[in-house]
Amino acid sequence: MHTLLTLLAIVIFIALLWGIGLLSYTLRWKIRIEKIVPPRGQFTQISTGKLHYVERGTGPAVLLIHGLGGQLGNFDCGVIDNLARDHRVIAIDRPGMGYSERPDTAPTGHPENAQLMFEVIEALKIDRPLVVGHSLGGAISLAMALQAPEKLRGLALIAPLTLPSKTAPAAAFNNLKISSNWLRWLIAWTLATPGGFRNAAVVLDQIYGPETMPANAPTQGGGLLGLRPRHFFNTSRDFMASGRGLKQMAERYDSLALPVRVLYGTEDRTLDHTRQGQELAALHPAIGLTLVPGGHMLPVTQPDTCAEFIRKAVQDMPGA
Repeated sequence: MHTLLTLLAIVIFIALLWGIGLLSYTLRWKIRIEKIVPPRGQFTQISTGKLHYVERGTGPAVLLIHGLGGQLGNFDCGVIDNLARDHRVIAIDRPGMGYSERPDTAPTGHPENAQLMFEVIEALKIDRPLVVGHSLGGAISLAMALQAPEKLRGLALIAPLTLPSKTAPAAAFNNLKISSNWLRWLIAWTLATPGGFRNAAVVLDQIYGPETMPANAPTQGGGLLGLRPRHFFNTSRDFMASGRGLKQMAERYDSLALPVRVLYGTEDRTLDHTRQGQELAALHPAIGLTLVPGGHMLPVTQPDTCAEFIRKAVQDMPGA
C-alpha cells in the first residue's frame, strides 16, 4: 500500500511539473507574440468590452469582418490600403478575437454576432456600409442582412459560410471540438500553443492550400495571434457554434432585401465552393457569384483580387 501511494505521489508530481512547464511555455509565447504583433489600431467600447479596429480612408463605407480564428490583420495585407484610396474602410477584430474583448459566457451564434456588428456600426457612426465578410464572417454578414437590411448597403462575401455543410469539418479543426469552457481553458493554457506549432504545416495547408502562405501572414496578417490562449479559447467557442442556425438562415435568403455578391476560390480546402458558392447561387439567383483560382485565404493571398471584387460590388449597389 505504501509503495502504491508513493508511486501515485510521484505520478502526480510529474504531472504537475509537466503542466507547469506547458503553462510557462504558453505564457512566454503569449508575451512574445504580443510584442511581435501589437495592436495596430484604435479601441471603442461595445457591450462585450473593448473592440479593436483599424480605420483608413474616406468615401463610401466598407466594413470588413474576418472569419474563424482570424483578426483584422487578415485584411491588412493589401485589401485595406487598396480600398482606402477611395473608401472609408473599417476592419475589426471580432469580439473575442485579436485584441477585442468578449466575456466567456457571451453568446456566439450568428444572430448574436450580427447584433454586435450593429453595435460597432453605431459606435463608429458608419453610414450604411457595404459589409465584407470572409468565411465565418460571411455567415455573420448574412445574419446582419436578415436582421436589419436598412442599415446596410449590401454584402460582398469572400469564401463565406452560407449553408449547412454536407461533410464533416476537416481533421485540421478537430482540436477545436471542445464542449466545455473549463476544458477549453485547460487546453488553451497547456496544449494549444505547442500543438499549434507542431501541427502548423497541416493546418496552414488546409487553410491556405493550394496557395502558399505569404511571408507576411504571421505578422502583418496577424496569424501569430491565433497561438495565444484566449484566441484559441474563443476560436473553439465560435467553431462549436458555427453550424447552429444556418439552416434557418438559409430558408430566409430569398427574402434578402439588399444585393449580395460572393467570391470563391475554386480550390478552397476549408469550405466547399460548390456547396457554399455554386449551390447558394443556384438556389438564390439574385446572389451574384464570382469564381477565381485559389484557396480559402483570398484576402491574404490575393488582396488585389479581393479589392477589385469589393469595388465591383460597390458599383453594383443601388445609388452607386
